[in-house]
Amino acid sequence: MSTINRKEIRQRVHKRIRRKVVGTTQRPRLAVYFSNQHVYAQVIDDSTHRTICSASTLDKSVQGSQANVECAKNIGALIAERAKAASISNVVFDRGGHIYHGKVKALAEAAREAGLQF
Repeated sequence: MSTINRKEIRQRVHKRIRRKVVGTTQRPRLAVYFSNQHVYAQVIDDSTHRTICSASTLDKSVQGSQANVECAKNIGALIAERAKAASISNVVFDRGGHIYHGKVKALAEAAREAGLQF
């Protein structure tokens, strides 16, 4: 009998998503990643293979450094602010193989409220 490996399943789903979700110069990709301790978000231009801006709970400016919904909201607002500073308003949301619920939804909604469109 085989056991369920959730990490492999998430990676397989993420590969399937990445076949369709591609960031361009006009509309870069907002990639989200969660570890057990931290929340990470990056705005990536896949055509030039370059990270335009990033935010995580490792930043000194973020209050609290846990991987929970409240910190995900803070990271969503922070990544939107940094993307606006880099003159980016439209992005493609890449949920990283996670379901759109909880931390992923909180980060996305906070980024939308702060002015990013996706």
